[in-house]
Formats: sequence, C-alpha cells, structure tokens
Amino acid sequence: MLQEWLTRSLEEAEFPEQGRLADGHFRWHGHGLMELVPDHPGPSARACVLSVGIHGNETAPMELLDGLMKRLANGELRLGAPTLVILGNPEAARRAVRYVGTNLNRLFRHDLPDAGMEPDRARTLMAAVDAFFARHTGLGRLHYDLHTAIRDSRYPRFVVSPFTERTAVEAAQWQWLAAAEIQAVLHQHRHSWTFSHYSKHIHGAQAFTLELGQALPFGHNDLSVLAPMGKLLAALFEGREPPEAPSGRMAFFRVAHELMRQSEAFHLAFPDDTPNFTAFAPGTLLAEDAQAGETRVGEAPLAVVFPNAAVEVGARAALLVHPEPPPTD
Repeated sequence: MLQEWLTRSLEEAEFPEQGRLADGHFRWHGHGLMELVPDHPGPSARACVLSVGIHGNETAPMELLDGLMKRLANGELRLGAPTLVILGNPEAARRAVRYVGTNLNRLFRHDLPDAGMEPDRARTLMAAVDAFFARHTGLGRLHYDLHTAIRDSRYPRFVVSPFTERTAVEAAQWQWLAAAEIQAVLHQHRHSWTFSHYSKHIHGAQAFTLELGQALPFGHNDLSVLAPMGKLLAALFEGREPPEAPSGRMAFFRVAHELMRQSEAFHLAFPDDTPNFTAFAPGTLLAEDAQAGETRVGEAPLAVVFPNAAVEVGARAALLVHPEPPPTD
C-alpha cells in the first residue's frame, strides 16, 4: 500500500487502518496521515514528523517523500524510527494551487478562531502531531516541514528556524542540514504560527521549515539536486545518524523586520520576481502603504525573503533579514 501513498493521499482514497511492513507496521489516521512504527527502533531513532504539501503547488517534496515511501515498501530501506508522514492539504494539491481559502501555514495555533476547510485541516494536523508525540515518549522529537518557494532565490535550498524561547537548536541539526546541501538558514524573530513553529513551540521538537527549490508542477522537478536531502530523510526513517558536514558551509540570517500589508493601497517598490535574499542598500525604498507610509532600509543593508505584495490586508508581505555569523560546530 505504501507504494501508492502519494496517489491515494491526493485522491483522499481509503487506506486499510493498519498493515505490515518488513520491519514494522503502518497505521492510517485519515486522509494524508500515515504513521510508521518500527518493530525495533534504530540506535539513533527519533519520533519524526515529515510533512509535505502544506501548500498544494509545492510538488518536489511530495515526490521526494513518495520515493522514500516506495523504498520502504520495497524493503530497500528498513524502518527504524516512528514516523508520522503528512500530506498537508490534499484539496489544494489536487487543484495545483497554493491554498483553497486561506494560507494553511499561518493557522497552527490552539486558539484559532477561524472556520473553513483550511482552519479545520490545521486542527486535524495539530491533533495528529499531539497524539503522535504522546504515543512515542522517551525519544527525541523532530519535525521537518518540506516546502518549495514560489520564486527564485540566491540560496535555492534554505531552512527557516522557528522562534521559541523553549527549545534551542541542537548543533547536530546544522551539520545534518549542511551535509544535505542546505545553503542558508533564516532565524525567525518571533512566533509565526507555522506548522514547524507549532512542533517546536508546543512539543519542544527540533523543527524547521525547509525550502527545497522553486515550486513546479508534478513531473517537472529535478529530484537529483535533492538527493542529499533524500539521504538525510532516509537516515531518519532508519533510525540512524545522518551524514554531517561543517555548518559554516551555510549562510546564516536573522529576521530584522516583518513588512506587513496594512491597506488595500499597498505595493512593493521592487519587481515581483526579485529573488529571495536579494540585498538592498541603506535608504532604499522597499514599499509604500496608504496606512503605514513608506518603508525604507535603515542604516545597514537588508535582504528580502518571501516578498509577496498580493497577500491579504494584515498579512506579511516580506521578511527583511540581515546576515549573522554561523554557529561554531
């Protein structure tokens, strides 16, 4: 059945509630929710959440994870760690759109008041993560939320490290990500209510949002460039230590300011196709808003990440970031 994980999850087809694997068993917890439980956890096993398709048009991570599920089903990988595999927004993926009603990756909070398909899906996913971590105590917790970006980037493969006062990033995470050929790290500066933030803030997991290139339709992804990331995920499935490389291979950034859209009369002062991590000199005009006025770069250069003028009023139109030294290994 795991050979058909992606196809059946996209179609929201029924799975058997449970079934055997060579080294464990699977449990189906609903559409896009598959738990893999090993008979004998590996020596470095963690309780792992691997999520894809939170935005429905980000297909490369879905194809990457589907390939690993096929390898597990065929016995090419042994299952050595409890793993919750999630396809976040099947309806948006079927429609090949980022979201149907609202951005699912801003809804992961217990006090969410909103109604609708995506808010209900966020509640389902939070409950699934809560129950998964409650079932697998005594193991380290990890959540990789795999995405692709909607635009080009100076660093096509980068991670966002969510903000929380509760959980520090383990040094080994930087070494694993460097070996997986992640090129940059962006530290968030405040709570953001993304899926990875939820797992880190609520459950103390080592958790990241991973941007793995640019969003393309199914069948148009070059998965060869994600082979190092595939090796990292395969090691997590098997409950063994992933490859490591010096963290200094990656560029590190921290959010200095969130540029918010405050009114309908809003525009960014640079082209829509400006790549992520493009730097702007002091004094450069970045945006104009009928309510908030002008936003300009201050005394130090800033780079822009996730620029999108077409967001809803009250939403983030861009992150403004500055470089910082890498951690010492």
